[in-house]
Amino acid sequence: MWKRGGFAAQRRPLALFLVQLALNAAWTPLFFGLHWPGVAFAEITLLWLAIAATLVAFRHASRAAAWLLAPYLAWVSFAAFLNFTLWRLNS
Repeated sequence: MWKRGGFAAQRRPLALFLVQLALNAAWTPLFFGLHWPGVAFAEITLLWLAIAATLVAFRHASRAAAWLLAPYLAWVSFAAFLNFTLWRLNS
């Protein structure tokens, strides 16, 4: 994405990428460190939405870049399912 005009041309896709990266970094301490599975589930839901938005934004500039996010979205979907299940079983 960066090679397609830099930050000036790809401001929205790259900003979305940074948002999802920050949300990804925040999930681990919420779930494993603080043991807040409910908050972690809300956060991973936001992460899923950010990844989906990033995928759509990337698709406009590079279909290959968008497809490379698909396995990541699938993995976060599975992690969200596990997060939700553990939260419900332990509450």
